[in-house]
Amino acid sequence: MFPSAVVAKESQLGRSENDHVITRPSLMKELAAQGVRMTAQRRLLVEIIQNARRHLDAAKLLELAQKQEPEIDRATVYRTLALLKDRGLIDELDLMHLEGEKHYYEARTNRDHCHMACFRCGAIMEFVSTLFEKLKREMAKQSDFQIRVVRLEVGGYCQKCRKEGK
Repeated sequence: MFPSAVVAKESQLGRSENDHVITRPSLMKELAAQGVRMTAQRRLLVEIIQNARRHLDAAKLLELAQKQEPEIDRATVYRTLALLKDRGLIDELDLMHLEGEKHYYEARTNRDHCHMACFRCGAIMEFVSTLFEKLKREMAKQSDFQIRVVRLEVGGYCQKCRKEGK
Protein backbone atom coordinates (compact mmCIF):
# COMPACT_ATOMS: atom_id res chain seq x y z
CA MET A 1 0.00 0.00 0.00
CA PHE A 2 1.22 3.44 -0.83
CA PRO A 3 0.77 6.46 1.41
CA SER A 4 -1.53 9.29 0.45
CA ALA A 5 -0.60 11.75 -2.23
CA VAL A 6 0.73 15.02 -0.89
CA VAL A 7 0.50 18.38 -2.61
CA ALA A 8 3.88 20.07 -2.48
CA LYS A 9 3.77 23.84 -2.58
CA GLU A 10 6.43 26.17 -3.86
CA SER A 11 7.06 29.06 -1.50
CA GLN A 12 7.50 32.36 -3.26
CA LEU A 13 7.03 35.89 -2.06
CA GLY A 14 4.20 37.70 -3.77
CA ARG A 15 2.35 34.51 -4.73
CA SER A 16 -1.00 33.63 -3.26
CA GLU A 17 -1.44 30.27 -1.58
CA ASN A 18 -4.01 29.31 -4.25
CA ASP A 19 -1.36 29.57 -7.00
CA HIS A 20 -0.15 26.12 -5.95
CA VAL A 21 -3.34 24.34 -4.98
CA ILE A 22 -4.43 21.37 -7.05
CA THR A 23 -8.18 20.97 -7.30
CA ARG A 24 -10.26 18.26 -8.89
CA PRO A 25 -13.67 19.00 -10.42
CA SER A 26 -16.70 16.91 -9.44
CA LEU A 27 -16.68 13.85 -11.69
CA MET A 28 -20.40 13.32 -11.06
CA LYS A 29 -21.25 16.85 -12.20
CA GLU A 30 -19.05 16.51 -15.28
CA LEU A 31 -20.64 13.18 -16.23
CA ALA A 32 -24.15 14.57 -15.70
CA ALA A 33 -23.30 17.60 -17.85
CA GLN A 34 -22.13 15.23 -20.59
CA GLY A 35 -25.37 13.21 -20.36
CA VAL A 36 -23.73 9.98 -19.20
CA ARG A 37 -26.12 7.40 -17.72
CA MET A 38 -25.10 6.55 -14.16
CA THR A 39 -25.72 3.02 -12.90
CA ALA A 40 -25.33 2.33 -9.19
CA GLN A 41 -22.05 0.49 -9.79
CA ARG A 42 -20.64 3.22 -12.02
CA ARG A 43 -21.66 5.83 -9.44
CA LEU A 44 -19.84 3.88 -6.71
CA LEU A 45 -16.64 3.63 -8.76
CA VAL A 46 -16.73 7.33 -9.64
CA GLU A 47 -17.22 8.25 -5.97
CA ILE A 48 -14.26 6.09 -4.94
CA ILE A 49 -12.01 7.71 -7.54
CA GLN A 50 -13.25 11.19 -6.64
CA ASN A 51 -12.65 10.71 -2.92
CA ALA A 52 -9.38 8.76 -3.14
CA ARG A 53 -6.58 10.19 -1.05
CA ARG A 54 -4.00 8.38 -3.15
CA HIS A 55 -3.53 7.19 -6.71
CA LEU A 56 -5.44 3.96 -7.35
CA ASP A 57 -4.76 1.10 -9.71
CA ALA A 58 -7.63 -0.95 -11.16
CA ALA A 59 -7.14 -3.80 -8.68
CA LYS A 60 -7.32 -1.47 -5.67
CA LEU A 61 -10.36 0.29 -7.14
CA LEU A 62 -12.08 -3.10 -7.54
CA GLU A 63 -11.13 -4.11 -3.99
CA LEU A 64 -12.53 -0.89 -2.50
CA ALA A 65 -15.72 -1.13 -4.58
CA GLN A 66 -16.35 -4.77 -3.63
CA LYS A 67 -16.28 -3.81 0.05
CA GLN A 68 -19.44 -1.79 -0.61
CA GLU A 69 -20.89 -3.74 -3.55
CA PRO A 70 -19.67 -7.38 -3.65
CA GLU A 71 -21.29 -8.01 -7.06
CA ILE A 72 -19.17 -5.45 -8.92
CA ASP A 73 -16.72 -7.11 -11.31
CA ARG A 74 -13.41 -6.33 -12.98
CA ALA A 75 -15.04 -5.66 -16.37
CA THR A 76 -17.21 -2.92 -14.86
CA VAL A 77 -14.12 -1.31 -13.34
CA TYR A 78 -12.26 -1.31 -16.67
CA ARG A 79 -15.30 -0.07 -18.61
CA THR A 80 -15.78 2.77 -16.14
CA LEU A 81 -12.08 3.71 -16.26
CA ALA A 82 -12.22 3.71 -20.07
CA LEU A 83 -15.33 5.90 -20.04
CA LEU A 84 -13.73 8.41 -17.67
CA LYS A 85 -10.51 8.48 -19.71
CA ASP A 86 -12.38 8.90 -23.00
CA ARG A 87 -14.34 11.81 -21.50
CA GLY A 88 -11.11 13.46 -20.30
CA LEU A 89 -12.08 13.23 -16.64
CA ILE A 90 -9.26 11.06 -15.29
CA ASP A 91 -5.58 10.69 -16.03
CA GLU A 92 -3.81 7.37 -16.36
CA LEU A 93 -0.33 7.37 -14.85
CA ASP A 94 2.43 4.82 -15.34
CA LEU A 95 4.47 5.66 -12.23
CA MET A 96 6.97 3.08 -13.44
CA HIS A 97 9.40 3.88 -10.65
CA LEU A 98 7.06 1.98 -8.34
CA GLU A 99 5.85 -1.25 -9.90
CA GLY A 100 6.88 -1.59 -13.52
CA GLU A 101 3.96 -1.51 -15.94
CA LYS A 102 1.27 -0.90 -13.32
CA HIS A 103 -1.14 1.93 -14.15
CA TYR A 104 -2.68 4.33 -11.64
CA TYR A 105 -5.64 6.65 -12.04
CA GLU A 106 -6.50 10.05 -10.64
CA ALA A 107 -9.26 12.55 -11.29
CA ARG A 108 -8.10 15.20 -13.76
CA THR A 109 -6.89 18.33 -12.00
CA ASN A 110 -7.09 22.05 -12.65
CA ARG A 111 -3.32 22.22 -13.26
CA ASP A 112 -0.54 20.12 -14.68
CA HIS A 113 1.69 18.77 -11.96
CA CYS A 114 4.68 16.50 -11.49
CA HIS A 115 4.55 13.20 -9.64
CA MET A 116 7.41 12.36 -7.30
CA ALA A 117 7.49 8.68 -6.35
CA CYS A 118 9.51 7.36 -3.39
CA PHE A 119 11.41 4.16 -4.23
CA ARG A 120 11.29 2.94 -0.64
CA CYS A 121 7.77 3.56 0.72
CA GLY A 122 5.89 4.23 -2.53
CA ALA A 123 4.62 7.67 -1.48
CA ILE A 124 3.47 9.73 -4.44
CA MET A 125 3.71 13.48 -4.06
CA GLU A 126 2.18 15.94 -6.48
CA PHE A 127 4.29 19.01 -7.15
CA VAL A 128 3.03 22.27 -8.60
CA SER A 129 5.32 25.14 -9.49
CA THR A 130 5.24 28.38 -11.43
CA LEU A 131 8.62 27.30 -12.83
CA PHE A 132 6.96 24.23 -14.36
CA GLU A 133 4.33 26.46 -15.98
CA LYS A 134 7.10 28.75 -17.28
CA LEU A 135 8.99 25.76 -18.70
CA LYS A 136 5.86 24.56 -20.55
CA ARG A 137 5.31 28.03 -22.05
CA GLU A 138 8.96 28.23 -23.12
CA MET A 139 8.86 24.76 -24.68
CA ALA A 140 5.71 25.63 -26.65
CA LYS A 141 7.13 28.97 -27.77
CA GLN A 142 10.54 27.68 -28.89
CA SER A 143 9.13 24.66 -30.71
CA ASP A 144 5.89 26.21 -31.97
CA PHE A 145 4.18 23.18 -30.43
CA GLN A 146 0.72 23.17 -28.86
CA ILE A 147 1.09 21.23 -25.62
CA ARG A 148 -2.09 19.33 -24.72
CA VAL A 149 -0.84 16.99 -22.01
CA VAL A 150 2.20 16.83 -19.76
CA ARG A 151 3.43 13.84 -17.77
CA LEU A 152 6.47 14.12 -15.56
CA GLU A 153 7.54 11.54 -13.02
CA VAL A 154 10.50 11.81 -10.71
CA GLY A 155 11.81 8.89 -8.66
CA GLY A 156 13.83 9.21 -5.48
CA TYR A 157 13.47 9.12 -1.71
CA CYS A 158 11.00 11.12 0.38
CA GLN A 159 12.04 13.07 3.46
CA LYS A 160 10.77 10.37 5.84
CA CYS A 161 12.65 7.55 4.09
CA ARG A 162 15.85 9.59 3.91
CA LYS A 163 15.67 10.19 7.68
CA GLU A 164 14.98 6.52 8.39
CA GLY A 165 17.84 5.47 6.11
CA LYS A 166 20.48 7.40 8.07
